[in-house]
Amino acid sequence: MSKHILIVDDDPVVRDLVREYLQSRGYTVSVLHHGMGLQRRLQVERPDLVVLDIMMPELDGISALRTLRIAGDEIPVILLTARADVIDRVIGLELGADDYLGKPFDPSELVARIRTVLRRRGIAPLSGAAPEQRAPYRFGRFEINFPARELRHDGERIPLRSSEFAMLKIFVTHAMTVLTRAQLLEKLHGSSSEHRNRSLDVSIWRLRRLIEIDPSEPRYVQTVWGQGYVFVPDGEIGAAERCMPASPSIQATP
Repeated sequence: MSKHILIVDDDPVVRDLVREYLQSRGYTVSVLHHGMGLQRRLQVERPDLVVLDIMMPELDGISALRTLRIAGDEIPVILLTARADVIDRVIGLELGADDYLGKPFDPSELVARIRTVLRRRGIAPLSGAAPEQRAPYRFGRFEINFPARELRHDGERIPLRSSEFAMLKIFVTHAMTVLTRAQLLEKLHGSSSEHRNRSLDVSIWRLRRLIEIDPSEPRYVQTVWGQGYVFVPDGEIGAAERCMPASPSIQATP
């Protein structure tokens, strides 16, 4: 069954170009000319993913996305943004956008992003896979319930996207082991394709916002410069430095 994509854009040129390209790649495509009717549209038509333009009259894409997330709708969303709108991209990610793509863009890159997001979301609890029988894992004041795919902080449930749960599961399974970007991409997506690098950055950024007191100075998911990332269960500051390879010593000339 082909995947269904909903394009929300007030620009007929972009809308028609993207629709034709996606259809030529086997997708089922429907369109919406503005953000005002997005929530109502999703009540009668349920696509697999929404491609949502930010710059639209009446109701912009950021506001439309905010309305969806407040209502508890976690449908995958890729934002289309102007390349200079860094603030819009950051706000969009904070509101729960799965990815973003700057205009102008190559339709083939949009297809690559769509495939990545759908594959990432395909790990969802409703995928039909049997629940994982594994004891709870505790780190700091957090506890992971694997069968329920839940993360709790002091007993309070923290909502997790499928991508965030998958990333956290990889890290705790390989605690205190340096994982390169290529290894993380391989474990998450089955390959280390270059176009998925941005989705990895987004996933790590989101995970840190959930479990770190200060995401800019992470204690659990630490960066090992030039190597990758390491999960530190006890949150020891500076643990990543011990994981870095020692620099070769320079011997004095006799």
